[in-house]
Amino acid sequence: MYARDNVAGAGDLQQRLPRDSEVLAATDMLRMLADGTRLRLMCLLGEGEHDVSALVSAVGVARPAVSQHLAKLRLAGLVTVRRDGRRALYTARGGHVRRLVTEVRHAAAHRVTGEPGHD
Repeated sequence: MYARDNVAGAGDLQQRLPRDSEVLAATDMLRMLADGTRLRLMCLLGEGEHDVSALVSAVGVARPAVSQHLAKLRLAGLVTVRRDGRRALYTARGGHVRRLVTEVRHAAAHRVTGEPGHD
């Protein structure tokens, strides 16, 4: 048996790649999570709905900055908002987003502690 027998052709590999639009959406989402404040916000929003005042208090960042971060997260499709009277309640958008944030947190914890990852 030769090594070339186990190698997929370029055409086969290309068919398994995500579409350009999916890559663009994924990189936009990951770019949004690459900011510490936004990642902290997403950790909180993955647990449930919160208004801006609660998020400001929890992350210790000025209200205008939190509002701007939430707007960016919303544009990236990571956050949804629901009105309750005069309050806007934010939450992470769906299970995929919540799991993404959870997995990133767990991977980071393993890296920091040196604990081996899961296969």
